[in-house]
Amino acid sequence: MKTIKYISVIFLLAAGLQLIPANALAQDSRITRQEMKKIREARMEANFRVLDTILKQKDFVLKAEYLQNRYGDRIMVTPLLNFIKIDGENGVLQTGSNTGLGLNGVGGVTAEGTIGKWQIRPDAKRLLYTLQFSLSTNIGHYDVVMTIRPDGSSRATISGIGSDRLTWEGHLEVSGNTRVFKGYNSI
Repeated sequence: MKTIKYISVIFLLAAGLQLIPANALAQDSRITRQEMKKIREARMEANFRVLDTILKQKDFVLKAEYLQNRYGDRIMVTPLLNFIKIDGENGVLQTGSNTGLGLNGVGGVTAEGTIGKWQIRPDAKRLLYTLQFSLSTNIGHYDVVMTIRPDGSSRATISGIGSDRLTWEGHLEVSGNTRVFKGYNSI
């Protein structure tokens, strides 16, 4: 008799445990907003440190998604044809269009030359870099000021000898991980 009571108690206990949902015993695994914010901040700080290395190696491309003139007129462009490429001591500034031929064969202008002054200013508080450099090309001398954020979004303003300015807005990529089409050098 005792064995029958013992077996029935075990059977009832086993049946009762199967009725308990599996997630009732598990801890709440959802991440809170504060934890997500800390994760994002840590990721941005890590990207900020990686950007330092990329900028010091001088091997990157700013692929433009928008171009803006000094009057504020802003147009969407093809990143494959509109870029600023830095490769060591050389640089390329290119604008292009899918519809025209232009001086460079891709509907715009290509200026390739050597980099002059190079100055990197990190802002650890706002997590961004400001890069200033000059580029001497066969069609002129250009001063470039870039602002780079840890998420890769970048803005570069190019000015020449006159009052004209052109701003590239897009994303910064390492040269080995990107694809761009360089046209012929203008002039």
